[in-house]
Amino acid sequence: MPQSREIDNTVSTKKKILVASMKLFSELGYKNASVRKIAAEVGIRESALYNHFKNKEDIFLSVASDIFSTPFNKEDSPALTPAQLSNPKSYLHKFAMEFKLITFDKTKESLFRILMIELFQNKQLREGFINEFHNKNIKALSAVFFTMMQEGLVRSSDPLLMANEFLGPLFYLRLHVTLLRIDNESTTNLSTQFEKHVDFFWESVKV
Repeated sequence: MPQSREIDNTVSTKKKILVASMKLFSELGYKNASVRKIAAEVGIRESALYNHFKNKEDIFLSVASDIFSTPFNKEDSPALTPAQLSNPKSYLHKFAMEFKLITFDKTKESLFRILMIELFQNKQLREGFINEFHNKNIKALSAVFFTMMQEGLVRSSDPLLMANEFLGPLFYLRLHVTLLRIDNESTTNLSTQFEKHVDFFWESVKV
């Protein structure tokens, strides 16, 4: 029993750190949100914070993971179900809708802007972004397309290339929405582009 309570407390503290970090990164920016300020916001010693994260970059990567992470890039991401194999386009539609929800989530918009800036200045963040966000999504998608090819649902091709072709426009739409919002311009015309992308892509790859 004591061991279970200890684990629960550890998870709770880590979550508090992430919540506090998201708040401070959004308000102060990456450079000004120091580990000391994050620890103070949580109400713990700075040394205690290092029991959960290696450094500020590690914290930021964890906070930023929600910006691009989807249920489809987790290590335990489920394979295509029989229902999805009978309607494979529905899988791609669900993936795009998850990306759309992240894109139009205003609470994460400032973090996305900060991440875009920091990617050009911080090698560790670049490596984390490529490994955690891009590669895992591409790996999940390419596995799905490979299965679809085996089942004769999509034309035979390079599943890795197909995955990049599907994900690339979604990322561009994410960036486009942010650029419009910076100048307080309407994003209404982009709200249906995610669905249209799925329709266009599917028509180009289906058998």
